[in-house]
Amino acid sequence: MKIAVLPGDGIGTEIVEQAVRVLGALDLKFEMETAVVGGAAYEASGRPLPEATLKLAKEADAVLFGAVGDWKYDKLERALRPEQAILGLRKNLGLFANFRPAICYEQLTHASSLKPELVAGLDILIIRELTGDIYFGQPRGKRTSPDGNFPGAEEAFDTMRYTRPEIERIARVAFEAARKRSKRVTSVDKANVLETFQFWKDVVTEVHKDYPDIELDHMYVDNAAMQLVKAPKKFDVVVTGNMFGDILSDEAAMLTGSIGMLPSASLNASKQGLYEPSHGSAPDIAGKGVANPLATILSAAMMLRFSLEQEEAAQRIENAVKKVLSQGLRTPDIYSEGTTRVGTREMGDAVLKALG
Repeated sequence: MKIAVLPGDGIGTEIVEQAVRVLGALDLKFEMETAVVGGAAYEASGRPLPEATLKLAKEADAVLFGAVGDWKYDKLERALRPEQAILGLRKNLGLFANFRPAICYEQLTHASSLKPELVAGLDILIIRELTGDIYFGQPRGKRTSPDGNFPGAEEAFDTMRYTRPEIERIARVAFEAARKRSKRVTSVDKANVLETFQFWKDVVTEVHKDYPDIELDHMYVDNAAMQLVKAPKKFDVVVTGNMFGDILSDEAAMLTGSIGMLPSASLNASKQGLYEPSHGSAPDIAGKGVANPLATILSAAMMLRFSLEQEEAAQRIENAVKKVLSQGLRTPDIYSEGTTRVGTREMGDAVLKALG
């Protein structure tokens, strides 16, 4: 089992270190190779995704990814910014299905921004299509506006587009995932305004005919955003496009108490995957030893489950995280009165000890 380890920038190096320690404590044989990516890669080679890093990722069974980005790179041309690394990996590896679970652990209900009774027992799986939509659609760019409200003015434009095969495959991923859960799927769109998402709604409805055992409902994205904070437990599996999924998954993250608790998986058709925490590089706290490594450690558990077919090991890690939370250990992002504040490495030490 070969794992490409790409720590990246900011707190990425600190949190990935703890996940690697946890993986190393399991009774499994891994070949783990580390490479630079993002801003670190730009500093080393002038490119956020060097060919050597991409080659390693392609050859690996799975990629364990930290985070990329730093404010100091914001003035670079877009093609050289650290964030282009993750987009390049998604495109080159064909990672089209992003899994973002939003689980509110019993021990963290009071850390949520919502009332405990609204989030207790929360378990949502957001499945985001990852390679289409407005992020990748062409044409895009800047030009002199030929029409509209201000013809002749400078304008920027992006194109939202989806093909039938792209929608069909992500819909099937959602319906298959629902079969292992509560057999309910909510498809989020903006069909009342956008042709792209009327098409999305039509195709998802057609694919649903192959899954008569699954309950399907459709919801406009603005309503979905409201319902996530009004009655989040009404959702089980949510499937949506790239841009809407990007926004809604971060909103759902805060229901759980902290985005520092949320893992993610991005898979291709061969179950090769990239696994990363849902949060960013947080350069403001990098090097201070206070970042929460649990999302990265839980991402490693997802990697074991989905790409490496090591379900028992995945459950060991997840149970160890629950045990640590039950012991009252908290990094600053989830700290509350009556619990014990710990740093990044201390949290990693506690998970290792809890593994037994």
